[in-house]
Amino acid sequence: MTAAYLAEFGPPEVLGIREVAAPTIRHPHDLLVRVRATSVNFGDTLVRNFASVTPRTFHMPWLFWLIGRATFGFRHPRVHILGSEFAGTVEAVGRGVTRFRPGDAVFGYSGPRMGAYAEYVCVRDASVVAHKPAHVSWEEAAGCPYGALMALGVLRQAGVTRGQHVLVVGASGGIGPPLVQIATRQLGATVTGVCGTARLPFVRSLGAADVIDYTRDDFLTRGGTYDVVIDVLGTSDVARCRTLLRPSGRLVYVSFKTRHLAWMLRTAFTRGPRVVCALVNERQTDLEAIAALLEAGTLQPRVDRTFPLAAAGDAHRHAERGKPMGAVVITVAARAGG
Repeated sequence: MTAAYLAEFGPPEVLGIREVAAPTIRHPHDLLVRVRATSVNFGDTLVRNFASVTPRTFHMPWLFWLIGRATFGFRHPRVHILGSEFAGTVEAVGRGVTRFRPGDAVFGYSGPRMGAYAEYVCVRDASVVAHKPAHVSWEEAAGCPYGALMALGVLRQAGVTRGQHVLVVGASGGIGPPLVQIATRQLGATVTGVCGTARLPFVRSLGAADVIDYTRDDFLTRGGTYDVVIDVLGTSDVARCRTLLRPSGRLVYVSFKTRHLAWMLRTAFTRGPRVVCALVNERQTDLEAIAALLEAGTLQPRVDRTFPLAAAGDAHRHAERGKPMGAVVITVAARAGG
């Protein structure tokens, strides 16, 4: 099969096209999926360039960095085919699979195993995979799982409920858009989003009641109080952010460092707003809930731009430098006669 192959760490140009052996059914609960589309998310660009990522520049505590390096390689990649989000058709199933049949349209998240930058990917039927709603395109479905799974888990840990006021710092990236949509349309919260100038209309279109342009206005001094503040990138000052919260409020960090963990421990035993460092375990039941949100139109994925598999490097370059508004998707064409 054809795949975008990572032979070495580095810039987007290191992704080359190769013919590699296709995965096969080896377990009774294996599911072989013919990939129609995949995506470029934060994890893909991080792994591709992992050799230049230090514990200091990593977005999580150093222990997570060490685990990542052990998983993906120190000097040379251990995972050669990137792509953790996918949408496609079931090609074959193991004898123990009952939820899926050949020909089913599915979408899913393969996590650190990755493998979706190729014509085929093999996953377990009990992993994070679900039936794709018929009206959702391959491209929309491929760009949805990771951000939506993270958003659902973060909102659950934040305890967001109807009528609450929520501030989302980083509302226009990979996790921010589903956070805004689910919080407003499903949970009934009032959301204020923080983003750059060019993305203000985009975040408003997601359902945000108010949008703050961080290039012109400091949300920390703008005034107003919130029940929940969610910082996707983990860059805001903890002490100052807590002043924005109501007494029972929560400050939730999606990316966090050791200092944030110390604040979480400290605020767990004191009065006042709590700090939460969100660790989300991706679950099949959550993806099925996301499929229901897609079916209902509550969650509407946005695609910024698509690239063919042969231009995977260009897709990575656009994701990193093009300031996309929505998912950057890689389409995988079926072989002639296949």
